[in-house]
Amino acid sequence: MAAHIAETPKLEHKGYNRGLILGLTMAESMLLLVFCLLLVAAALVTAERKKRYEAERELRVTEQKLAELKKDNFDATARVVELQARLGAGNLSPIDREKFEKEWRELISARHAVDRLHKSGVEMTELEKLAALRKVLIDNGIDLDAAPAEIKRLVTANAAAKSPHEWPPIINLSEAGGYYFRSGSAELTNEFQQILSTSISNQIADNLSRYQVDVIEVIGHTDEQPLAGTGSNLDKTFIDVLDNKLPITSLESADNAGLGLARAIAVANILKANPKLTQATVLPMSAAQLILPGDIVTAGQAGNVEARRRIEIRIRRRAQSLSP
Repeated sequence: MAAHIAETPKLEHKGYNRGLILGLTMAESMLLLVFCLLLVAAALVTAERKKRYEAERELRVTEQKLAELKKDNFDATARVVELQARLGAGNLSPIDREKFEKEWRELISARHAVDRLHKSGVEMTELEKLAALRKVLIDNGIDLDAAPAEIKRLVTANAAAKSPHEWPPIINLSEAGGYYFRSGSAELTNEFQQILSTSISNQIADNLSRYQVDVIEVIGHTDEQPLAGTGSNLDKTFIDVLDNKLPITSLESADNAGLGLARAIAVANILKANPKLTQATVLPMSAAQLILPGDIVTAGQAGNVEARRRIEIRIRRRAQSLSP
């Protein structure tokens, strides 16, 4: 009997352990479950309350618009009644009668127009926005008939801007390809000048339009053969040559850097004179003997290399200013 009594507390302790869930008693677990359900219910009530507030706000806006339309309709009706009364009095002069009849017709027409717009779901605020847009287009000299085509063009240009970038091609005109200057000078041969004025200019114009760019870079390259000249007059003459005040033959170069610039100026002047390229900026520059074909910096390769004596024409978009 004593042994039976001694084992009783141990059995009760095991029963207590079986009543625990994650360290909580059954009662505490039920309280936790009720708390979680209350949180969910609160979230649902909040969401429904938000929907109700939004619906009430939309209802107020709709009622306000309806009140405005009713007021406009009431004012128009009152004006019509007034004109009818005055017109029916019969004591108007012919001029006044004609004036009132004209106003009457305009009011009737306006009222019918408002009714049609209201039935089709068009709001007056939308018409006001369209009128403001029309004024902006007219003020900026945009033909309203041409506006849809212009909008389509802008949308297409925007889509192209968001698409993966496609770089404009580089036009390479080397002596190896038959594009020659006079030996040791910047003077173009007749054949080279003719090609620049026709097919090359046409190709550049097409690329300017296709890639929406406005800057033409003309880069003069040479090989590494030293020049025999002893002096240069580029600092004193290149501006006048660019402005066509002096011929290209007046440029004298003492090194390959100067020769590359002089030849770039010669080509740039031909391009600037072409009417198809007048909207673009032409920038002559020299790479001297530094850059090999394929955009590789030279490691020092002397010799007569026709492929290195070349003009490269690159086009790009003008850099936007970062200043405010």
